[in-house]
Amino acid sequence: MNFYPIFLREMIIFKRRLLRLGYLFSSMITPLLYLLTFGLGLGRGLSVEGVPYLMFVVPGICAMSSMTNSYTWIATSISVGRLHFKTFDEYLVSPATARDIMLGEVLSGVVRGLFASSLILVAGSIFGAGFPQSPIFLLVWVLNCLIFACLGVVFGFLAKSHEDTATFSNFFIIPMAFFCGTFFPIDKLPAFIKTFLYFLPLTHACKALRTSFLGQEVKIVSLGIMLLFFALCFYLGVVTIRRSNR
Repeated sequence: MNFYPIFLREMIIFKRRLLRLGYLFSSMITPLLYLLTFGLGLGRGLSVEGVPYLMFVVPGICAMSSMTNSYTWIATSISVGRLHFKTFDEYLVSPATARDIMLGEVLSGVVRGLFASSLILVAGSIFGAGFPQSPIFLLVWVLNCLIFACLGVVFGFLAKSHEDTATFSNFFIIPMAFFCGTFFPIDKLPAFIKTFLYFLPLTHACKALRTSFLGQEVKIVSLGIMLLFFALCFYLGVVTIRRSNR
């Protein structure tokens, strides 16, 4: 249970930030703008893969929002804590193991990712998209947050400056947000790009969230690939933390 104080610290900070109106809006303004622009603007009256575009795009934006919030807040918090406030020097000399630090930070990232993306689901239901039709949606949703919270820890510890986390986001997180099936089916892309996208976790998160949102059967392959990504990213995070303690 050595991970719990680390998790509790992050939750206390998160609770304090929630009391600030600006934090609440900053966590949802971008995905909400996408929802209004694509779902209610360009997508009004359109259908994709046999479903109204709004119902198609809401799960994709939920996947994108859970990804960006799980990654960004953790990567930024860790990099700033390491490089400026030296918070993690105390963690590294405490009885907490690398696995404890990893687990505490990742769980806090999951909470933040779920919170931000749940606002998108609520907004989507108000606009007429409804709510998820399958309990598998929750499993995939949490798994997506776990993957990118793990990546947030990895790159938070690897960063040599605050700009390094933004660089990774620009080259990896943002392209995934647009090309992994969030706003349109990846089948419309050229074959070589489509093949590459199948090796990215958000592609499978979008597919699984969308099918479970519509009450359709989720392919076990997508769940398996996401579990594999989570295991790999968690392991990389533990190794990265251990190396930073040398």
